[in-house]
Amino acid sequence: MSRIPFEQLPAGIRQAIADKTGAVHQTATAQGGMNSGIASVLETESGRVFVKGIPTDNPQVGAQRREAAIAPHLPASCPRLYWHLEFDGWSILGYEVVDGRHADYAPGSPDLPLVEAALTELQAVTAPADVGIKDAVDRWADYAPPGSLHYFEGNALLHTDFAPDNVLITGDRARLIDWAWPTRGAAWIDPSALLLQLMDAGHSVEEALTFASRFPSWRDAKAEALAAFSSATAALWQEIAEVDPAPWKLRMAEQATTLASSGAVCRRR
Repeated sequence: MSRIPFEQLPAGIRQAIADKTGAVHQTATAQGGMNSGIASVLETESGRVFVKGIPTDNPQVGAQRREAAIAPHLPASCPRLYWHLEFDGWSILGYEVVDGRHADYAPGSPDLPLVEAALTELQAVTAPADVGIKDAVDRWADYAPPGSLHYFEGNALLHTDFAPDNVLITGDRARLIDWAWPTRGAAWIDPSALLLQLMDAGHSVEEALTFASRFPSWRDAKAEALAAFSSATAALWQEIAEVDPAPWKLRMAEQATTLASSGAVCRRR
């Protein structure tokens, strides 16, 4: 999605934002991320605010609305959402500014214990019943092996996308961002989703599984459940790479196939 600077937003939505923040003194367009038509840090009368948003006629606006709806239920490791505006054809979120860098998942990285702590905190959160978020059974229904979807059932709040861009390291803490796909399901799914990111950063299959085993939900999951998710993930990434053979998508599809075909998940059980 092409990104515009804050100054090119319609005057009406810029005024609506200023009504929330006070006068906007300075703006800086953020460079990371791909799914926002506007992503800027504003220096305002009331302090710094990170704004992100997309036009309301964009097919992805539903994901942004889910992100806004789930924000009050997120743990402290996630940036605080101050407000959500829909005006002048735009949907805009105003967030706490988090000054940090993207997580480094490489073997031996000092970021790994911070990522573990943030995910451990999230593992204790129950998905709210009054927010319309995706269900894991539905998300992976087209990819999971026959008869395995019941393993995906659960009430945990899941993030599911631990790409380094979605984890910011600030001081001695990891912050989970980009909640466009909050999901309700079995708690072990999030540690399983992290496996591919670790492998992509240079971990062997066994090293990635050892990291996942730090989470009780993953340790206690049935081998059949973990194997089913690995198979579903491989099928999903294969489809993604076939539709768009970008190098990073092909790489993730290869990692997912390696994990699913290795049998290592079952061996570690």
